[in-house]
Amino acid sequence: MRIIRDYTYVSKADKGASAAIGNFDGVHLGHQSVIDIARSEADRLRVPLGIVTFEPHPRQYFAPDAPPFRLMSAEARAHRLQKLGVERLYELNFNAALSSLTPETFASDVIHEGLGLRHVVIGADFCFGKGRAGTARDLQDFGQEFGFGVTVAELLEGDKGEVSSTAIRNALSEGRPRDAAAMLGHWHRIEGTVIGGDQRGRELGYPTTNMSIDGLHPPRFGVYAVLVDVLDGPHQGSYRGAASMGVRPMFGENKPNLETFLFDFSGDLYGTELSIALVKYLRPEAKFDSLEALIAQMDADCARAREILAAI
Repeated sequence: MRIIRDYTYVSKADKGASAAIGNFDGVHLGHQSVIDIARSEADRLRVPLGIVTFEPHPRQYFAPDAPPFRLMSAEARAHRLQKLGVERLYELNFNAALSSLTPETFASDVIHEGLGLRHVVIGADFCFGKGRAGTARDLQDFGQEFGFGVTVAELLEGDKGEVSSTAIRNALSEGRPRDAAAMLGHWHRIEGTVIGGDQRGRELGYPTTNMSIDGLHPPRFGVYAVLVDVLDGPHQGSYRGAASMGVRPMFGENKPNLETFLFDFSGDLYGTELSIALVKYLRPEAKFDSLEALIAQMDADCARAREILAAI
């Protein structure tokens, strides 16, 4: 997959794709249905499959001080899109210049001239251009004017209503990772680099990897059964484990992070890229009367996590 970030400098080889347009936060089943339509058009036209998205997320750009809402980082989104067979990722820099384009100028300068797209696929609720003034119908009209095809995909409904990033965030906030996974079509994963910690887990007999969740929507704090993919380094592979999401009240910490204990693992993972899939919420965070009580609870958490993960 090739990543293109500037629509004003696109090689001829990277133009001409059939692309879905959107933010694709979470790359959930609704997003995947839109991508599948773009894939069908790419096959029909014999052109690459593309995605047009924006970085930072426009919501993040316009409200930088708002609470974190993203389900995944740009890197995690790119990993997921690559797994879906996307060949061109147009990850456009969302800045003052791009945000000020009128809908017509976005269609002409970005989609037509800049990226040279042959076909675009959007959701029925798609809005674009300055002030989100452009609608899906407007883009269809511009497509006829500038010579690119436009397909408007219907919003996907799940068993519990519309599949959306908002519904997934709500499920995660309530400690329902399986419901989130049902809408995502895959486990919700947190990806990042293992950072240095205080090594308390090692002293307790449970050495953990520490990862920041800065910039991401925080799932419900507590302990989870997890699946772990080590993405690089000498220990690359898949593991199972238990993870604690939160502020570590036992030790007076207040910056949320994700600490993961890998079952049956021995080795150094500092600086390694991990992908942690939340499978089952086990319990809330708690402050214990003693380290002995904490260790006993960790023993119980890990035993329960092993049992749950053995069944999937």
